[in-house]
Amino acid sequence: MPNIVGEEAASAPMHSASRHYSEVRDWIALLKPRVMSLVVFSGLIGLLVAPGHLHPVLAFAAVLCIAIAAGACGAINMWYDRDIDAVMRRTRGRPIPAGRIEPGAALGFGITLAVGSVLVMGLAVNPVAAGVLALSIAFYVFVYTMWLKRRTSQNIVIGGAAGAFPPLIGWAAVTGSVDLFPLVLFAIIFVWTPPHFWSLALFANDDYRRAKVPMLPVVAGGKETRRQIVIYTLVLVPVSLAPWLLGFSGPVYAVAAAVLGAGFLVSVWRVANDRQDATGVSLTNDAPARAAFKFSIAYLFVLFAALAIDHFVSRTF
Repeated sequence: MPNIVGEEAASAPMHSASRHYSEVRDWIALLKPRVMSLVVFSGLIGLLVAPGHLHPVLAFAAVLCIAIAAGACGAINMWYDRDIDAVMRRTRGRPIPAGRIEPGAALGFGITLAVGSVLVMGLAVNPVAAGVLALSIAFYVFVYTMWLKRRTSQNIVIGGAAGAFPPLIGWAAVTGSVDLFPLVLFAIIFVWTPPHFWSLALFANDDYRRAKVPMLPVVAGGKETRRQIVIYTLVLVPVSLAPWLLGFSGPVYAVAAAVLGAGFLVSVWRVANDRQDATGVSLTNDAPARAAFKFSIAYLFVLFAALAIDHFVSRTF
């Protein structure tokens, strides 16, 4: 006969450790770390290309505040969208709809992080950076999440401004001001957001329709969404070259922006020419849209990395 008491005693610590790990992982998931990585990176680039000098400790504090604020937005967004997350295949495993974290706890967590990030930015860095950070949080939570997302197919166009603030925040952390150059970087991310997100919306269309979220493919159909993706990408290419055209960057960035822009255009052209039925539904399981979505993420990372490299090359030579 097996020693049942002994088996239970031996397995209990493993179960507890596993459960503890799961809880920590769920709280981290509330922060949307994959989204946070791009936000933090663009904020860091804004800080690096800004004129002047910021002590490394304060620079780290500024970037950390941007990361915490982005995580706070993610947590509050998950709290507010828990009803639609529960019916979307892509999001129903998130901690709140899956029942692993209570909604009130997630909201408190998000508010605490949001307030803390702004206070630390203001006290440790400067009030201008803190003000822009607070504006970005408010825009994402109140304008995009609570107002636009469920009301208009242009939700991601207007709401995309929330994700474009980090370079402004990084720049303001160093300079204590907001100037033309970071506004150009803001514009790049703003114009990049629709083709990036609508590529995702194409292959997540059934989820959005089920949740009654008026994303463009749900409201206007696949054909119009593909057309809009191409239009916004055509606008993005010259906007991405603006730092060079305005004299803020040199040839390293210009070449990178041109090559990346050409690649993005090829990617979205394939989306536009994807084989579709009469209603605009893809006959290839939206393979081009999935590829364009992945490329768009790499595009922005590499574009902003090229901006930083160009900045340091110009300073060296």
